[in-house]
Amino acid sequence: MMFVIIVLLTLLSHAPALDVCPKCGNMEVPYPLSTSDNCGNPRYRIYCNSGALEFLSAQGFYYRILSINPSARKLVISPPLIVKNTCCSSDLSLGGLSLNENSSFNISTHNTVMLFNCSDNILLSPLNCSSTSFCRRYEEVGEGSGCKGTLCCHFLKDTAMTSHRIRVRAGGCTAYTSVVDIKPDDPIDRWNYGIELQWLPPL
Repeated sequence: MMFVIIVLLTLLSHAPALDVCPKCGNMEVPYPLSTSDNCGNPRYRIYCNSGALEFLSAQGFYYRILSINPSARKLVISPPLIVKNTCCSSDLSLGGLSLNENSSFNISTHNTVMLFNCSDNILLSPLNCSSTSFCRRYEEVGEGSGCKGTLCCHFLKDTAMTSHRIRVRAGGCTAYTSVVDIKPDDPIDRWNYGIELQWLPPL
């Protein structure tokens, strides 16, 4: 009987609930997400920098984590800033958002991505570059105003596309933003700006 109790205590000591990382600022860090080598699962690494949770891309760019839904295995990161009075995303020099293809994270299919300051070549794509594109509405607000009048398009990040990258580049499109679960009739002040990532369950 004593042996059984010892075995049970040993198993409990390795239970995921005991490996949960401490809060970062006012945000919980649910298992398996990890902010250090001493908690969580190292395959699900995120970072606590100055009291703010951040996600590190494959190119070394930090994106602020806005929310986490552990039951759905999803988190939302902030899109990069569009630099004031320009139409360039702050991660343009790195080619936009890129995730390691061996990572436990990928870009979900709930993101509507808007591209700005695009070359004419994009008109050959199936993206919505019409006057009714969501991007035209975004141009009318503060951060998007620097892109007003440029060629812009939007698309839903679906399963037919890579789930590890949102690309921008000089000579292509130089800026982007993303909205999660956008509805056609949603007023712009109700848009949920962010890039939703999902993670695979631990093995």
